[in-house]
Amino acid sequence: MQHLPKFDDPNLLVGAEHFSDAGVYRLGERLAVVQSLDFFPPLVDDPFQFGQIAAANSLSDLYALGAQPLTAMNIVGFPDHRLELEVLGEILRGGAERVAAAGAVVLGGHSVRDEEIKFGLAVTGTVDPQLMFTNAGAKPGDRLVLTKPLGTGVITTAAKARRCPPATLQQAVDSMIQLNQVASSLAREHHAHAVTDITGFGLIGHAGEMALASEVTLVVEAAQVPLLPGAEELARAGFRTRASHTNRHFAHSWAQISSKLEPTLVELLFDAQTSGGLLVALAAEQAPRFVEKCHGQGVLSARVIGHVEPRRDWAVVVQ
Repeated sequence: MQHLPKFDDPNLLVGAEHFSDAGVYRLGERLAVVQSLDFFPPLVDDPFQFGQIAAANSLSDLYALGAQPLTAMNIVGFPDHRLELEVLGEILRGGAERVAAAGAVVLGGHSVRDEEIKFGLAVTGTVDPQLMFTNAGAKPGDRLVLTKPLGTGVITTAAKARRCPPATLQQAVDSMIQLNQVASSLAREHHAHAVTDITGFGLIGHAGEMALASEVTLVVEAAQVPLLPGAEELARAGFRTRASHTNRHFAHSWAQISSKLEPTLVELLFDAQTSGGLLVALAAEQAPRFVEKCHGQGVLSARVIGHVEPRRDWAVVVQ
């Protein structure tokens, strides 16, 4: 993306070059439009659940900027020559359910015949430019809060191999379906300085983007990072996402990982997440109340996992 032409427009507040979660274009002094899209192949067998997960994942980019979703467009690849259209109907129904839960509407979409099912959303929302979050505002002294547990990549990889216990998979599905709406609202209430959501680059990758954009060092306490039940056991059994190795390579020049950490835990810190939680940097005095309110409103895994320091040799330090 860094080699593509850049657009010189004073109303383009957030573009592709900002390591951000969505694009932001200013329409007025207190109004900006926020846009993002995402789509991918099924992670689970149940088409309705897959639709819910894909929609929640797409909406998450808007919540990471503090935006209110308004509309969504379906993006579909479907092998209609091999599968019944009822399957697609269930996928779309699942996506629509999450869009409605977000207080937005589905306007339509576009489909193509594909050998592999793919589904996601192009989403549009609005935000006040003076109140929106970015990943570039973390300050020394801030605490870092992660609002969902890690492990969805490892668990869904094991599920595809028919090696994941049903209860373990269901807890991962429940986490992926959960919208980041509450966490985003509470982050604004508690004056968060920087926010990003944890998706394909894993916790370390997205923490690195925040650190580089904010010109600080993020210190992550590995033992405090919440994990989905069963994720460690599956990681220890060798289940990995394809992106895990890529994420490690991406981070090798700016992340320092303690050699004392258990290798399985380190794998989970790089595990590519789908519809993961928000990573929130906020003032130390705000963090306990933010976590408490998250727990009280159903975001039960929210936890302080580290802090922010002035920029050191490494963008991210995991200890």
